[in-house]
Amino acid sequence: MLERMSDKVWFITGTSSGFGRALAEAALGRGLRVVATARNTATIADLGVHWPQTAHILELDVTQPDQIERAVHEAVKVFGRIDVVINNAGYGLIGAVEECSEAAIRRNFEVNFFGALNVIRGVLPHLRSRKSGFIVNVSAAAAISNYPGFGIYGASKCALEGLSEALMAEVRAFGVRVMIVEPGPFRTDFISRSLELAPVKAIEYEASVGKFGKFIQGLDGKQPGDPHGAARVIIDALESEKPPLRLVLGRYAVDKSRRTLAQREAELKAWEEPGAGADVAQAKELR
Repeated sequence: MLERMSDKVWFITGTSSGFGRALAEAALGRGLRVVATARNTATIADLGVHWPQTAHILELDVTQPDQIERAVHEAVKVFGRIDVVINNAGYGLIGAVEECSEAAIRRNFEVNFFGALNVIRGVLPHLRSRKSGFIVNVSAAAAISNYPGFGIYGASKCALEGLSEALMAEVRAFGVRVMIVEPGPFRTDFISRSLELAPVKAIEYEASVGKFGKFIQGLDGKQPGDPHGAARVIIDALESEKPPLRLVLGRYAVDKSRRTLAQREAELKAWEEPGAGADVAQAKELR
């Protein structure tokens, strides 16, 4: 359990809108100290005005390791330490795997995966030296099970989740913990502001990718999730005695997770014997 949460220092990426903004406001509202970062600090300057003693505003592009190094150094200089790191910066990409350009694919991974990785690697020496801390990586429902058109975006989030699982095992001995947040559709500006569309529109994918793209764009402003409610749940999870590795947010994502687990269990059961039978003969004898 994080003791005396009000004394903790949070470092949040992508606070200009959405989850990042909601988390920054919720944490500051609870008396926490927050290093709020964004590529354009003008979008978050008001946080420093409303909470001048506990909010510190920093410019940060997570694809630039030198900026991360400077931001971590300044955060420690201003507040003395970092306790909670929220890797929230990211954006979506809609397009068939065949349609997306290599440049678009690499840009998406640079932010969603390598950006978070850069922050983790930049802050870990500090957390290890203090023998405590929490790293929270914001994933997506696309990592629970993916959709046509979200192949690249979902892959970047799956990569982040795989990294998080290994990271959890690596840093546990240092008193550092890891949590993955898997949100469903929340009423943020993700669709209107943080969603790139692949320029190529192959007619062959209209029934799958095209249909999904229209569904996503039609959902804008109608998402069931409340980002401020999500922020409260995330803080409560961090304060709990047994924080989960995966925190699934929103009824949509919860139902999706249950369906996916049931489907995987059924598939495993159907192919368990043939799959287990792939061991070498010596291994079979040892069983």
